[in-house]
Parts: sequence; structure tokens; C-alpha cells
Amino acid sequence: MRIATYAHNGVRHVGLVSDDSLHITPFEVSADVAQRGALKLIEDLAAGRTLPPLAATPVAMSAVTLEAPLPLPRRNVWCVGRNYHAHAKELSASVFKNNNTDPEAWPIVFTKVPECVVGPTAAVQLPGEAISAQIDYEAELAVVIGKGGKNIARAQAMDHVFGYTVVNDVTARDVQMRHQQWDMGKSFDTFCPMGPWIVTADAMDGRSTRVRCWVNGELRQDGPTENMIFDIPMLIETISRGITLYPGDVIATGTPAGVGMGLTPPRYIQSGDVIRIEIDGIGSIENRFV
Repeated sequence: MRIATYAHNGVRHVGLVSDDSLHITPFEVSADVAQRGALKLIEDLAAGRTLPPLAATPVAMSAVTLEAPLPLPRRNVWCVGRNYHAHAKELSASVFKNNNTDPEAWPIVFTKVPECVVGPTAAVQLPGEAISAQIDYEAELAVVIGKGGKNIARAQAMDHVFGYTVVNDVTARDVQMRHQQWDMGKSFDTFCPMGPWIVTADAMDGRSTRVRCWVNGELRQDGPTENMIFDIPMLIETISRGITLYPGDVIATGTPAGVGMGLTPPRYIQSGDVIRIEIDGIGSIENRFV
């Protein structure tokens, strides 16, 4: 099942995407519910309620504009740094050259504010060189929590996954380093493109898929999620230690090697660049930076 948030005739809806991706059928929900995208549906299923009924008539996908499936997440997006072996290695001589932390000891966890989320084809706003001249891309699989919980054991963690979506964890590298923490350089307005929809966990397994990223048509990142240092169950176990996870929480699971900072010389995003990210079993997002 694929659940999407979209605009049609200027109104936001939540709907079920057809198997051939040519149509989308809206759920019969109020305008207030639709403003938060798929969140209420996820909460209802977690509480044992059923999905709302579908409208009688589907809408052509060509007639809608896809938005982020969770256009305003219930709280900050959880994110994981240095979670692919090759990516940790490529940044060991740059971001972490003065950091002796073992990337395989514990997951590095930070957050992005919910207001930075934008849709799968929305423009991403460059802040200007006076604020940051080192804007980078990070293609990531994101996990959407279904059943909430606290101190979730690794063995039960996958029972808490509602589904998966695609995220670009856009980063201002110089800001990230300047402040010696990551939230500010990760949370600029529009710095979290998300979509194109949520694929439910019964339709794919995020532990075995492939993440790819193209910059202006050039393949830069290509990594299987099996190469994560900390897999999805471990991430859920770690983040839920002492912290309650709620239905609709989002966990971005880290990025493969090939980010702009890791290249020699580094190649940061320029105005007009188009970043396309595709994950097998989900689909793709494509955003122009302006």
C-alpha cells in the first residue's frame, strides 16, 4: 500500500496510490486531517481503528501535485549520521578529522525541525553564501513509525515500523561544523525534501533495498541498506531508549558514500542543480535548488 499527500485544485488530500501509479483515490477525511497528511491515518491504525473510506472516484496522478506524505511531522525528524561504512570513511578526513569518536560504537543521532520538510518536487532554497557556501545532499531511506513505544527491543523493533519514504537530508556543512552540533545546519527552511509517498512495511523491507542519488544526471551515491553500520532495528532500539516514539515519527537512517563534501575536491550544490534520489521499492524525489 502506498499512501500519498497531494494537492488537487488547490486543496490538500490524502489518498491511496494505484498499483500502476496512474491514479490516486482520496480518503474521505476532513480538511483539518488532510493538513497533516498521513499522520492521522497512521495514528488510527496504531490505535486499532480502520482506515477511513475511499472516495468513489480516483483522480489521475497527472492532475495532482504530490506533497510530502507528512508535510508537518508531529515533531522533529530523527536522523542518523555516518551510518554507512563507506560514508563514515569518506568523511573521516573532513568533518571528523579532529574527532576520535568510533563511528561503529554508537549511532550518531540528531534532528531536523519539522518545518523544514517540503514535497518531492518542491524547490529547495539556498540560503545565500553569507549564511552558507557549503550546501550538500544526503540521500536517505526514512522509516515511519507505526506503533509507538519506549525502550523497544531490537527483536521487536520491526513490529513498530509503519512504512518507508525517501528523504534528502540537505546540510549546510560549514554551519554544521561552526556550531559543533548538527541541528542548525540541517534545519534550514526547505532542507528536508520528502516523498513521493509512504510505502507500508508489508509491501517492502527497508533492510534490503538500494539508495541512489544523481546530481544533474550524474550518479553520485549508490548503496544497499545492507551496508548500514546500524540497521533499522538497532536504530529504533537506540532512539527509543528512555524516549517514547509515537506513530508518525520519522527516522532518516543515514546516507551512502558520495556526498559532495566527500569528493576531491568537494563539490557543493549550486543554484540550478537538480538532485534526484531513488530508492528501490519506493520511488523517487527530484528537487531543484534555487
